[in-house]
Amino acid sequence: MFYRPVDGHGLPRDPFNQIVAPRPIGWISSLDANGEVNLAPFSFFNAVAYVPPQVMFAATGPHELGGPKDSLRNVRETGEFVANLTSWELREAVNLTSTPAPHGVDEFEVAGLTKAPSKVVKPPRVAESPTNLECTLVEIVELRTPDANDPNMVVFGEVVGVHIADELLVDGLIDARKLDAIARLGYDQYTRVVEVFSMARPGWPIETR
Repeated sequence: MFYRPVDGHGLPRDPFNQIVAPRPIGWISSLDANGEVNLAPFSFFNAVAYVPPQVMFAATGPHELGGPKDSLRNVRETGEFVANLTSWELREAVNLTSTPAPHGVDEFEVAGLTKAPSKVVKPPRVAESPTNLECTLVEIVELRTPDANDPNMVVFGEVVGVHIADELLVDGLIDARKLDAIARLGYDQYTRVVEVFSMARPGWPIETR
């Protein structure tokens, strides 16, 4: 099939985010100007630069409570956040923190998670998360949208602190199978990293066999 997004797809569910998948989940913890904590998962999340290391998450899609999402509001106010990475063991807690809770609700408490102090930034880390990226705000970019009341906002942050659970390291390398990361597909589906393979990048000219 072929469709133009402006014309609609005619399917029971939008296939777009099932095509661009799997996507890592950024579990973003942040504080507002009054020190109230927020924790929310974002499936539009990824690394975008090596030096300095930078990540992004996008606050986009329907906002059930109206106005900007708490994570976006908090980062605007304080300029800091933590991207906690998600694992199979934490899948239920991740899902619980996706609830559109009113501003001021502590999602750490909702999901039964432990706040761990960060080293560089003020927002707490998820202690149960196997890896945490402490970030400071670089830039917030507004993307095109057909509805000015429902903006598409992308937050870029510089990674200023990295936490890695010791048990993930094997001979100085992170073992992806021990990390046991989950990733977002489309619809209500997720996936789990259970198989890993390696391929060496070819040089140039490419050798033919």
